[in-house]
Amino acid sequence: MTPAHIADVLEESGRSYTGLLRALPRQCATWHPAEGEWCVNECAGHIIEAERRGFAGRIRLLIAASDPELPGWDPPDVARRRNDCDRDPNELAHELGAARADSVALVRGLKPELLERSGLHGEVGRLTVNDLIHEWIHHDANHLKQALTTVQAYVWGDMGNARRFSEP
Repeated sequence: MTPAHIADVLEESGRSYTGLLRALPRQCATWHPAEGEWCVNECAGHIIEAERRGFAGRIRLLIAASDPELPGWDPPDVARRRNDCDRDPNELAHELGAARADSVALVRGLKPELLERSGLHGEVGRLTVNDLIHEWIHHDANHLKQALTTVQAYVWGDMGNARRFSEP
């Protein structure tokens, strides 16, 4: 996929995240399907941080420096410190929307010669801009699926006999 395609997909998934956050009542957005699993708000908070630290942040480092060291981060620790479960979903939608708009502009502006710029990540080794933009789509979809699965689990108990149409 080209950077333009990836930017389009990120823009659409960003709309999905923000639309979901704006549509859900707070009790659903903050509900945990099981002990230790993230609520929808926490999925959104993770996407915001991954945007800043893991994707757009690393891409900016790769563009700015020759062969930089790419920092790691601890997503569960960052999630605990963000305390997104206690936040208003509309506030998170706004924060995510702003971060995503900035990221989409970054990806749209990537010229072909920048795609092979690389740096070294301590856990996974050498990463290029091209690697990161493609993994971004995969990561983004994975957590959107997680958020939507949480909503499915939330409504399951209110489906009555209609549950017979579906698997839990």
